Amino acid sequence: MLRSARKGASRSIGYESVSMTLGITADPADSRAALIWMVGYRMSRKPKQNAPDPRLHAVTPDRLRRRADPSAFRFKTTAELEPVTSLAGQERALSAIRFGAGIAQPTFNLFVLGPPGAGKTTAVRAFLEEKAARETSPADWVYVNNFDAPHKPRAICLPRGRAAALAQTMVDAIDELRSAIPAMFESEEYQGRRRAIDEETHGSQEEAFAALNKRAKEENIVVLRTPLGFAMAPARDGKVIKPEAFNELPEPERRAIQEKIEALQEQLEAILKQVPRLEKDRRKRVRELNDELAEVAVRQALSEAEETFGDLPEVADYLKKVEADLISNVALFLGDAGEGGEVDAHREGSAQDARFRRYMVNVVIGDGRPDGAPILEEDNPTLGNLVGRIEHLSQMGTLVTDFLLIKPGALHKANGGYLLLDARKVLLQPFAWEALKRALKGQKIAIESPAEQLSLVSTVSLEPDRIPLALKTVLFGDRMLYYLLSALDPEFPGLFKVAADFDDTMDHTGENADIYARLVASIVARHGLRPVDAPAVARIIDEGARLAEDSEKLTLRVEAIADILCEADYWAGEARRKTIKATDVSRAVKENIFRLDRLREKAQESITRNIMLVDTRGSHVGQINGLSVLTLGKFSFGRPSRITARVRMGSGRLIDIEREVELGGPLHSKGVMILRGFLEGRYAHEVPLSLSASLVFEQSYGGIEGDSASSAELYTLLSALAEVPLSQSFAVTGSVNQHGQVQAIGGANEKIEGFFDICNERGLTGNQGVIIPKSNLVHLMLREDVVAAVKRGRFHVYAVETIDEGVEILTGLPAGARGKDSLFPEGSINRRVEDRLIAFAQARRKFGARDNSRRGDKEA
Repeated sequence: MLRSARKGASRSIGYESVSMTLGITADPADSRAALIWMVGYRMSRKPKQNAPDPRLHAVTPDRLRRRADPSAFRFKTTAELEPVTSLAGQERALSAIRFGAGIAQPTFNLFVLGPPGAGKTTAVRAFLEEKAARETSPADWVYVNNFDAPHKPRAICLPRGRAAALAQTMVDAIDELRSAIPAMFESEEYQGRRRAIDEETHGSQEEAFAALNKRAKEENIVVLRTPLGFAMAPARDGKVIKPEAFNELPEPERRAIQEKIEALQEQLEAILKQVPRLEKDRRKRVRELNDELAEVAVRQALSEAEETFGDLPEVADYLKKVEADLISNVALFLGDAGEGGEVDAHREGSAQDARFRRYMVNVVIGDGRPDGAPILEEDNPTLGNLVGRIEHLSQMGTLVTDFLLIKPGALHKANGGYLLLDARKVLLQPFAWEALKRALKGQKIAIESPAEQLSLVSTVSLEPDRIPLALKTVLFGDRMLYYLLSALDPEFPGLFKVAADFDDTMDHTGENADIYARLVASIVARHGLRPVDAPAVARIIDEGARLAEDSEKLTLRVEAIADILCEADYWAGEARRKTIKATDVSRAVKENIFRLDRLREKAQESITRNIMLVDTRGSHVGQINGLSVLTLGKFSFGRPSRITARVRMGSGRLIDIEREVELGGPLHSKGVMILRGFLEGRYAHEVPLSLSASLVFEQSYGGIEGDSASSAELYTLLSALAEVPLSQSFAVTGSVNQHGQVQAIGGANEKIEGFFDICNERGLTGNQGVIIPKSNLVHLMLREDVVAAVKRGRFHVYAVETIDEGVEILTGLPAGARGKDSLFPEGSINRRVEDRLIAFAQARRKFGARDNSRRGDKEA
C-alpha cells in the first residue's frame, strides 16, 4: 500500500511533501501514522472528495491563553488604588442582602448561597456592619428571681445600659443590709423594747402562778415544782403532810383535801394553757418589732434603687417583691456582722453567698456591646450556644440550679441585630436546627435542655420566661444545601424568604479588570501584604480567568486569590523586594502545584514507564486516548486513558463494560447509549442494526462518571467498524449527541495539559495534540509551556464541532457526506462504516435463514 502511494506521487510528491501539505512534521519513528496520512492524501485525489486538512481546525496560540495587558492599567502599584468597599461583581447578591436586611418582616431572613471561598461571610459582615452602625442599639435583658414561683424566673427588659446598674444596685443594697440590720438589732432601743415585751409576758405568767400559790396556801396546799412538772400536796403549819400521816386522817378530812387539790389543779391547768398563748403573743410582738425595724432598714437600702428605676414599672414591681421578701427574711442577716456592726472583710461576697442569691440580678444582655445593632457570628451553633442553657452546681452530691445560672445564647446576644450562621454547622448539631426554626417562627427565645426533650431526667428544672426575639438571621451555605432544604424542609422557605446568590465569576472586561485590581488592593490591605505592581496584577487576573475555567470570565473566589497573593508576598520577601512582581505570582502558583502534585507525578510516571498503557505515537484500529480529570482535594489534573472498542455481528447491542461491572456512573452510561442512537440515525436505515460492540476504559480500576469521553468512544467504534486505524498521537475529549455534534466538557485545560505532559516527557514529535470541542475554546487558559510548544509547532490543539471533523483528523481520511444518491462517497469513513453494518445485517439474515432451515428439517 505504501508502495502504490509512492508510485502515484512519484512525479512531484514524496512522503515529506505529503506531510507538509497536511501541516504535520514528519517523524521517522511515526511511520505508521505517516502511512495513514499518505493513504488519506491518495484517496483524497479521487473525484467528489475533499482532502481533510487539520489546519482548518487548529487553534492558534493566541486563543490558548488570554493575557491581561499591564499597560492598560493607570497605576504602578496597588498602593495607588482605593480598595473595593462593596461586593465586587455581586450586584444580584448585594441587592438581595440590602433588601433582606432592610425589610422589617420577621420571616424575611437571608440565605446566602454560593461557592466556598467566595468571601460571602466577609462581604456580608462588612455590609451589615456599615448598616448596623446607623441603627438603634437594642435594650438590655435580665433574669430575676420569681418570689411567687421560684422555678419560673422573670425576664425584665431595661433600656440600654441600665441592666448592669440594676445588678450593682442590688448588690450594694444587700451589702448595706448585711451591716445595717445586725447593727440595728444590737442597738439599745431595740434591746429595750425587746426586754419590755419579754418582761411583760414573763410578768403575766408570774402573776398567775402567784395567785395560784396564794390560794393554795390558804387551803393548806403546797405547790411543788419537780423535773416532771408541778405537784400538789397537803400541808399543816407550812409543812407537807407525809403519806402515812395523810392516810391516818379521817375520811371526811381526806376527801376535803382531795377536793381542794383538784380545784387547784384545774386552776394550774388553766394557767399552763395560757403560757403558749402568751409565748405566741410575745413572738408576734417581737416579729412585729423586727419587721418594723427591718422595714426601715430595707426601705432605706432600696431607696436608691427605687429612685433610679422607679420609671420602669416591671422593675418597680420587682423591687416591691424584693422588699417584702427581705423584711420577712430579716433573720438571714443576723449574726452576719462583726463588732460595732461593721462588715467582716473576710466574709463571702453578697453575690456569692447562697443566702442572698435570690436577690441578685442575672444580666443576660447588658453592657460591653458596641453602639448600634449587634452583629454576631456563631462558629459553634450547638443548641446551648444558640438558645442559651441552664447550668448546674454540684452540692452534697446533687445538682442544683437557680436563675443566676441561666446563660445567654447567640439569639440573646444578637437580639435586635443580625445573627450569622453556617447552615451546615447548624444542621450537624442535634436539636439546633429545629430550635432555631421554633425561635424564628414564634419570635421568642425558649431555653431548652436536650436532656428534658429526651426525657433523660425527671428532676424539677427552671422554666425561664421567654424573651421576645427580633433579629435578622443570615445563613451561609452552598447552593446544593439551599435547594435541598427548600425541597425537603417545608418550614424553610417560609422562614428564609430572601436568597442572596453569590456569583462564581464576573465578565473579563476592561472595566472589570480595573475593579479586579481594586479587589487585589483590598486583599493586600486586609492581609497587610506588600503592594502589587501592575504586571503582577495582570498575572493575578490571568490566574483569575484560569480559576474561572473561562477566558472571558474572572473568578470571584476571593479566598483563592488571597491565597495566591499571600504566597506571592512570601516569595517577594524571600527575594527582598518591596513590591510583589509577576514572577512572585508565577512562583506562588508553581510552588502551590508542586506541593500538591505528587499523585499526578506518580500517575504520569506509571504511563511513561509503560505500566499504564497509553500510546503517543503510531496508530491502531479501535483504540484512542481518552482524557479524564482527577480532583484530589483542591488540586485537579488531567490523565489520559486508553479506550478500546471491538465489534462483530450481533443483535445491535452496545456493551459498556464499565456499566456491566458497575464501575460506570449513570451519565457515562447515558453517553454510551447515545452512541447507539447515532449509529441508528446515520447508517443503513434499510436494515436492522446487527452488530455487537464492546467499549472499555483499559486499566481502569475505579468508578467512571460523566459523558466527556463519549466522542472518544464513538471514534473508536467508527474505527473498529471501518477497520481504519486512529492516530495515537492525539488525545480526545468531548461529549456527543445523537446527531454527531461534539459538545462542551469541563476541565479542558487540565485534560490538554495532562496529555501534553506525557508527550513532553516522552519527547514531542510535532504530530501530537488534543482534539477538543469548539465550544470549549472560550474556556482555554493553558499553561505557558503548553502555549509555547504550540507556537513552535511541537504540539497542537484542534477544535471540532462534529464527529466527522474529528474522525478526519484522527484518520487522515475524509468522513464523507451523503450525495444525491443517498450514498456516502466511496472510500470515506462513513461509507466504510455503513458497508460494514450492511454486511453484518446480511450475514445475520443468512445466519437466521440457515437456522430456520435446520429447525424445519428437525421438525420434518
